[in-house]
Amino acid sequence: MTMPAFDLARPTSVRQAADLLASPGARLIAGGTDLVPNLLRGIERPTLLIDLGGVQDLAAIAYDGRDLMIGAGATLARIAGDERIARDFAAIAQAAHEVAAPAHRNAGTLGGNLCLDTRCVFYNQSEWWRAANHWCLKRGGDTCHVAPQGQRCHAAFSGDLAPALIALDAQVEIASAAGTRRMPLAELYRDDGAAHLTLAPGELVAHVHVRKRDALRSGYRKARVRGGIDFPLAGVAIALAMDGECIARLRVALTGTNAQPLALPETDAFIGRRIDTALFAELAKRVAKAVSPMRTTVTASNYRRQVACVLARRLVADLAAS
Repeated sequence: MTMPAFDLARPTSVRQAADLLASPGARLIAGGTDLVPNLLRGIERPTLLIDLGGVQDLAAIAYDGRDLMIGAGATLARIAGDERIARDFAAIAQAAHEVAAPAHRNAGTLGGNLCLDTRCVFYNQSEWWRAANHWCLKRGGDTCHVAPQGQRCHAAFSGDLAPALIALDAQVEIASAAGTRRMPLAELYRDDGAAHLTLAPGELVAHVHVRKRDALRSGYRKARVRGGIDFPLAGVAIALAMDGECIARLRVALTGTNAQPLALPETDAFIGRRIDTALFAELAKRVAKAVSPMRTTVTASNYRRQVACVLARRLVADLAAS
């Protein structure tokens, strides 16, 4: 596998990066832990790579005790090791620590993990392998090998940071040549494995903003084939507040099972309820209904659904006990 030819630009500001991104065939690169393998496989063939390593504003982490701002260029290792984040936004630090291996976390960034390409055993292969299998709906073909009778791509989103941030009601700051805008992080995604990001051409993720909520506990858990390196077969983030022995607030977000990270709907229905066997059964039923794992990994789809249910139950129990 060889790297395709491309031009390389090194902007020093977000505005310069956004201006360059407006060029046809341009792609952003930071840590490159996801993009570089795709370049070597022939999946991606950009004409221009924009190296964000020199944009200092994107690497910033700022916290005033109430509002947390993390730049898209902050490495996962920095996020995982930040004591302030671990204390007040535990799910974020835990999710960053669970990504791949130490070398990946030292290079990989928040923005890269949030914009991670969707994955499938029929897609993340060498060019000759994909050609021998008539490509796939996500790139170059007209058939999704996971669901041949359908007309949509089922490649799964497998980023770890997105569910943690969604559970904490984070907002994402989007930059372009026209300026910046904010929106809930959940709105960055759509349920389409071939085009899972809602970013318009020329837009990039610049910063993420999270507000601290008093008495809110949070955490992240994932299941994978191996204890390190692997993407999640299923991942669950939860933010929980208790009023005595009853739930005062509950947010659940999931990854690894769908083409987008998703928030479990209607969790306000759990407010005022005690954490007991009946609640666990209802939570598991709702998670099983929300997730839709497909044959995108080497592990059975129903196993991944069951794992998501178990992770959710265990994490709620652990947070309540803490």
